[in-house]
Amino acid sequence: MKNKLLTQLGKLRHQINQHIKKISQTRYLQRSNTFNFLLSLTVAVIVASIGITTDWATTGTRTLTYKTSSISNTISSENLRVQNNTEIPTLPYKTSSINNTIVSENLRVQNNTGTPKLTYKTSWIGNTFGSGNLRVQNNIEAMYVAPDGTVYTNSHWDEAGMEAAIYKDGKVINAIGDTHGWSRGGGKAVTANSKYVYIAMNQGSRGKTNEDYPPDGTSWHCVRRYDLSGKPAPFPNGRGWDKSMLITSTKSEITGLATVERELYVSDFAANRIRVYDTDTMKELRSFTVANPGVITIDSQKNLWIIQSKNGGNPAKIVHYSQSGKQLPQEIADIVEPTAIAVDRQGKLLVAENGPRQQMLIYNIKDQPVQVGSFGSKGGIYAGVPGEVGDLKLYGLTGVGTDASGNIYINSDGFNKSGTDLRKFSPSGKLMWRSLGLIFVDNADADPKTDGVDLFTKQEHYLMNYSKPAGKQWTYKGYTLNAFKYPQDPRLHTSPDGTFVRRIQGKPFLFLTDMYSSFLQIYRFNPATDGQVAIPAGMFVGTNGDKKSIAGNWPPHQPEQGEWIWRDRNGNGKFENNEYDRSKDYPYLGGWWVDSKGDVWKALRTQDGTAIRHYPLQGIDPKGNPIYSYSSMEKQATPKIFNDLRRLEYFPQTDTMYLSGFTVDHPAFGDDTGVAGSEIARFDNWSQGNRTPKWRIVIPYDTTGKREVSTAAMSVAKDYVFAVTVKTAEVYVYNATTGVQVQQLKPGPEVGSESGWIDIPYGIRAFRRSNGEYLVFVEENWKGKVIVYRLAG
Repeated sequence: MKNKLLTQLGKLRHQINQHIKKISQTRYLQRSNTFNFLLSLTVAVIVASIGITTDWATTGTRTLTYKTSSISNTISSENLRVQNNTEIPTLPYKTSSINNTIVSENLRVQNNTGTPKLTYKTSWIGNTFGSGNLRVQNNIEAMYVAPDGTVYTNSHWDEAGMEAAIYKDGKVINAIGDTHGWSRGGGKAVTANSKYVYIAMNQGSRGKTNEDYPPDGTSWHCVRRYDLSGKPAPFPNGRGWDKSMLITSTKSEITGLATVERELYVSDFAANRIRVYDTDTMKELRSFTVANPGVITIDSQKNLWIIQSKNGGNPAKIVHYSQSGKQLPQEIADIVEPTAIAVDRQGKLLVAENGPRQQMLIYNIKDQPVQVGSFGSKGGIYAGVPGEVGDLKLYGLTGVGTDASGNIYINSDGFNKSGTDLRKFSPSGKLMWRSLGLIFVDNADADPKTDGVDLFTKQEHYLMNYSKPAGKQWTYKGYTLNAFKYPQDPRLHTSPDGTFVRRIQGKPFLFLTDMYSSFLQIYRFNPATDGQVAIPAGMFVGTNGDKKSIAGNWPPHQPEQGEWIWRDRNGNGKFENNEYDRSKDYPYLGGWWVDSKGDVWKALRTQDGTAIRHYPLQGIDPKGNPIYSYSSMEKQATPKIFNDLRRLEYFPQTDTMYLSGFTVDHPAFGDDTGVAGSEIARFDNWSQGNRTPKWRIVIPYDTTGKREVSTAAMSVAKDYVFAVTVKTAEVYVYNATTGVQVQQLKPGPEVGSESGWIDIPYGIRAFRRSNGEYLVFVEENWKGKVIVYRLAG
């Protein structure tokens, strides 16, 4: 009955549209405001009825009801008149785009009327908590554990402003506030006593010295005091807008903090001094010299143990000082990279060894320090099956501590700030809880062989169980970066953020690019030798004028100018002199694509008519690396409708190309770098030379220069084209055959109905499972996760 009613109402709406069209051509209608109002009201009532009936008729997953959407129009390519699809209300922006479908033939295209919406649910991966302000922060660079098991943390940056936080019992209790914005940031030291929390932080200038900000060109490296709930705790003669800051340096950041009784010890790295302050008045009491002072902890005799950072050829070590500043004879030098220290309830010194051992080392320090134990698997994440996640496998240690009950707390931050992995263990070593915040400026893609069960981000491998509730579907399976075996891995030296997973000749490969499309990194897998680890296999870079493509000393042997392709010919993961193929091309890139055959595509932003570069796969070499070369590269003609090409996706099975960018009809407002453009177009029979689009879609783009609405990225999967907007993070879904918009997705209640901006050119990636379900992955670095939309097929 409901379907029949829908059909009848759809026919009625179509008849009314035809009458409106005829009447609207009369002079009387153009003069009659009253008639216009009544007619509009009538149509609105009918349209509302249709919308309500559609919702009634939907079964299964609940469809979100929106107050706002876009206008969808259908336009022919021969200047035919636009027909509004009036049942869809306009987005509530001051400047919003009109979504059009333009056909390439001189055929009349009917409006998309009565198209059923796809039902969907929202989920996420990569963060233990999927919504709200209290979720696991991007990184933990410093940690202090109180006797009651409360964990206080600090870091330089968190996208949502939670640089410092408070954890307990596996939950985020509170943020340590006001560390973000107004030229403020966190730091890499934190401690607490029974009254206050003290964090290292940075305060930059704001041109407002009258409000007690630093002068222009100056930064304050401060200790900031908070109460135990995380609110700033001002003190007499405190600095900053709320008088809670203690300035210790204007030259370098604070590298260590500790308290004993009423004294606060601060490592002033630039001055090579330990400064001592009264914890209540925050007045300096004394100071003493320590070379390269870092993290501090206090032993049971109330003496200080200090990590002395390595300096040139002098390795790091842990030194011992009295409270008055006298150096004591004990020290620990048999350690590669100490990153954190703490003293347990038995008086033993715990040391985070971030060298190849990747363990917490335990020292008896009653006399000369002697190592008496260790905690965690030797070799950390690379023990056993390399990269496979395990309860006792640590990686990139940044924090250690114990509570009064002897429970052990360890944080792993990965390498090159891969993300937070905070764990609590019982005294016997049993994992009690784990809080994960693994995502920052990243997106996911699915292994096509495993039907979406295996997902990869730039450094992580997840296993999915879609029968579980939202946010509980993912299991952290593997960490794919080996910083010790492959120290030249591009992920240690760059900031990739867009992931493509491909099967080439049946073998898995990982392709990564960055926010500026400046490179394409290639990784292979060899489980027999490297387990879960992705092995550096190749890399494309773009031209950077007459300079090196990548500034600095990495990678070694790179050409002095021009662009290059690197292939790891001998399979050792190192960049060597005979492994580069060189060329020079237009410097401004629109984007990369890797098709299902393994061919690489590159879009240039040039207007010379051949903006597309095609690098056919030349095979896989004996070491397992895909082969590409400039000698086999093809320059392909760009369709004349585009004058600034931004994205491309080619599907060899159907010989279909999807392009996005700015067109002659809808040009860019200024340079507007980073966005996907103003149109998406589909081209059939691409390899046969066809450059006439089957359809063109005008996608959201703000022409005022305010960038309130613009499209960040697109992704095509089987029957649908998906596009996501920058600031509103809304996903527009178009029929891939017709170009007609069929749905608009917003973050659901499962993720707090919120998302940050889309910052990367591959901020959306779609995959169709064998059961017809679509998985749509969307970057959400604000709250440190990847949003996953699940659309019924």
